[in-house]
Amino acid sequence: MIITRTPFRITLGGGGTDLPSFYRNHGGFIFAMCINKYMYILLNRRSVADRKMVVRYSQVETVDGIEEIKHPLAREALRLHNVNENIELTSVADMPAKTGLGSSGSYLAGLLTAIRAYKKEPAGLAEIAEEACRIEMDILREPVGKQDQYMAVFGGFRTLEISKKGQVKVGHVPVDFLTANELVSKARVYYTGVQRSATAVLKKQDEAARRRASPDHHKVIDCLLHIKELGKRIHKSFLNRDLDAFGAMMDEHWRFKKRMSASVSLDVLDQLYDEVKKRFGVLGGKIIGAGGGGFLMLYCPKQGRELDEFMIGHNMPPISYFPALQGAHVVSDLTAFDDFDQ
Repeated sequence: MIITRTPFRITLGGGGTDLPSFYRNHGGFIFAMCINKYMYILLNRRSVADRKMVVRYSQVETVDGIEEIKHPLAREALRLHNVNENIELTSVADMPAKTGLGSSGSYLAGLLTAIRAYKKEPAGLAEIAEEACRIEMDILREPVGKQDQYMAVFGGFRTLEISKKGQVKVGHVPVDFLTANELVSKARVYYTGVQRSATAVLKKQDEAARRRASPDHHKVIDCLLHIKELGKRIHKSFLNRDLDAFGAMMDEHWRFKKRMSASVSLDVLDQLYDEVKKRFGVLGGKIIGAGGGGFLMLYCPKQGRELDEFMIGHNMPPISYFPALQGAHVVSDLTAFDDFDQ
């Protein structure tokens, strides 16, 4: 049995500029961090004589081969590496899917890492990240970008500079322990209880950015250009250890992101956001991921406990987190003992 552990991510700046509809003309820039909430993938070769494959997630599939698998990410990752044996594949996650933390990218990064360990075919981090991008973007044609896959594979605090040709330059951002502690103390995360498909939210943005004839084309591109520049400024605020500046820029980012699409936020969240800024000194906030629900990050320099109580009263509990420096990796590999069993 092989078990992999892969972190989820929170985008800190530049979100949306990693989609081909934008970076092919303007280049993309992402600044993000991984957190200590994980996707676990268990891959095991079954000892039974039949050649059934079992895939477990929120459902259980028992199939005769790859082509029958309904889970698109599992099917295409197994097909890419020609794993068509009597295996059992199980995924377990610390956080719910469709909440803006990049769960599909974490799933793919963890599964591809497990498959390579199973086949004893190691690869570099960038190669695994590109395989995950190829599956989601080229094979499944999902309107997603490159940050989720790269962040899941590399871990830590990272910048991703994406060229017009789609090449990704991964940068390490040195964030010390004191700064990380300050971040988790002030940038508080709450679960809204709303799950949504990032595909549905991103599809309109992607189409508007791609089609010059779209009435929203210029508005979306203009917003993404500002968001890209904001991402670079946010990155500098971390290098300068000026997290309050980051908090203030989150408010600017909120306004640009809302301009792109009405589906980015919800009326109840907009009203709540205005209220917490007035009552608790919140400098800025963001809906993590594409928008429409999931997790809400609010930057509160001084009244964090009072803000927590207020959010709990609105059925939005706080979520504890801390930056995770390691990306997708194997935590257990028992295949080394297979030879002794034969």
